[in-house]
Amino acid sequence: MKHNLGLYLKIFKSYINKIQYFDYNELYIYIIVIRIYEFSILCKSSLLFKINSLVDLGAIDWIWRIHRFSVYYNFYSFFYNYRVLVILDVPVFFSYLYGLGIESLSKLFNSANWLERETWDLFGVYFFHHADLRRILTDYGFTGFPFRKDFPISGYKELRYDDTYKIIVSEKIKLMQEYRVFHFINPWGVDL
Repeated sequence: MKHNLGLYLKIFKSYINKIQYFDYNELYIYIIVIRIYEFSILCKSSLLFKINSLVDLGAIDWIWRIHRFSVYYNFYSFFYNYRVLVILDVPVFFSYLYGLGIESLSKLFNSANWLERETWDLFGVYFFHHADLRRILTDYGFTGFPFRKDFPISGYKELRYDDTYKIIVSEKIKLMQEYRVFHFINPWGVDL
């Protein structure tokens, strides 16, 4: 596969920003965010590549960068026994509802349906033309995206059962903790 890097660059020159090859038949391709659907069609339908499985999809939140999210697609070819890791750097524009989105691959790969829903639910990366983009890991009334770096650690609301009214109460979190003084007893008898 290493000897085919020049061929990859010739075929995908309009798609690729950068390409890296690692041992154990792993190829890392950094591509332009708008071209992911065309790139995937070419990889799947071409006899040269025979990419027939989307194994995994994930994201990383780089809060300090202009291209805030990096979305990773892990493709696999059963015929040639190699992986292609496609990396997209996704910018965020606050003038759009969900920032800038990515074209959905759920029409090409069945596994993309669940993986894209999971990435949208946890990171807020929107996938255009997805048939069923709804929350799967958080509640339907949940606000925000919990894997973003700017999400508060404790959340916004808490659910608790009220014994006096015998109902479940949803209220805003109040983080108030009194200062405490702890006296630790040293079992070895030595003062530190």
